[in-house]
Amino acid sequence: MIYQTFAELYDQLFDEEEYQNWFDYTKKEVDLKQQKDWLELACGAGRLAVRLAQNNQRVTGFDLSEEMLSLADQHAREADVDLELIQGNMLDLSELTSFDVVSCYADSFCYLPNQDQVLQAFKEVYKHLRLDGQFIFDVITPYQTGVVYPGYMFNYQDDGKAFIWSSFAGKDCYHIEHDLTFFTKMTNAGVEAFKRTEETHFERTYEMKTYLELLKEAGFTSVQCYADFGHAEVNETTTRWFFSCRR
Repeated sequence: MIYQTFAELYDQLFDEEEYQNWFDYTKKEVDLKQQKDWLELACGAGRLAVRLAQNNQRVTGFDLSEEMLSLADQHAREADVDLELIQGNMLDLSELTSFDVVSCYADSFCYLPNQDQVLQAFKEVYKHLRLDGQFIFDVITPYQTGVVYPGYMFNYQDDGKAFIWSSFAGKDCYHIEHDLTFFTKMTNAGVEAFKRTEETHFERTYEMKTYLELLKEAGFTSVQCYADFGHAEVNETTTRWFFSCRR
């Protein structure tokens, strides 16, 4: 199979179990028996958005990448569900309506370069939540960026493609750099060769206290935080924080 974009490669190789874990956490936090207007922020290829739509939710998928939204549309068609898909930047949701729930997973807020932009994103979410609306999201922790990730490497290979993920320490324990390299088998005039695709991702996280302060400044007064997709309490070796907030 020949892949045309980095987004397709990423979508194919992402662990499907992770999407199920996010969906299971979402079901713990939100009553899906009641239909809700839902914004899946930074929805990527729409895997979670499709699951929500299959559970009778009215879902809008919002993402910066047109390539990811194209994949989300493909997955929605394959699942025979309706998704409204909008391309845009999470720092400006002014063109959107209001929602009962906003979700944002896969540490998407950690890709924002500074604290001011995280606060702006939280404020945008708050403005577009209805009264008593719910905001659920996750971020990686300083333990993940400072201890777990540095030196991490993941390799994958099959007959048609190979993937190398290497993580390197940033300027302090709150920053991490991921180098992603894909090799995809191509055939030209009967000759096989591998096409190389590269991308570098930078993530930045903060202490728990900072996230709580930013959420409060954005307007949220009811905030809960968990570890392990809502199955455990937060401790010093928690790698990902899960937040559930009320407007």
